[in-house]
Amino acid sequence: MKILVADDDPLIVQLLRTGLRARGWEVLIASDAMQVAMFALKSAPDAILLDINMPGGTGVTALKRLKQSVKTSQIPVIVLSGTTDPAIPDTVRDLGAEAFLPKPVDLDEVMALLSKLLGIPQG
Repeated sequence: MKILVADDDPLIVQLLRTGLRARGWEVLIASDAMQVAMFALKSAPDAILLDINMPGGTGVTALKRLKQSVKTSQIPVIVLSGTTDPAIPDTVRDLGAEAFLPKPVDLDEVMALLSKLLGIPQG
């Protein structure tokens, strides 16, 4: 599996990269909102973990771009954010995200959700 991690926080990126690689998954990193759609088009990840607050725009804008493109609209997106805006979880789901997880993230929860979305048995 190939997972695109779109986050500008090096600690979150390291946590997710370590957990994903431990499961044998390939990890791509985008630290800027402008890179997300470009990386997704170029690399065709199986899923995207997307932060809301990043340089180069917002995760909401990146999510809109992903879901508007025929080539990337079917890629499952899990939004991860420490935002305190109570409207964001519903907003991102309305835009096509499969899930919203608040930061700090629980690695086991992220892995379980990815496995479920990608149809991978856990164990």
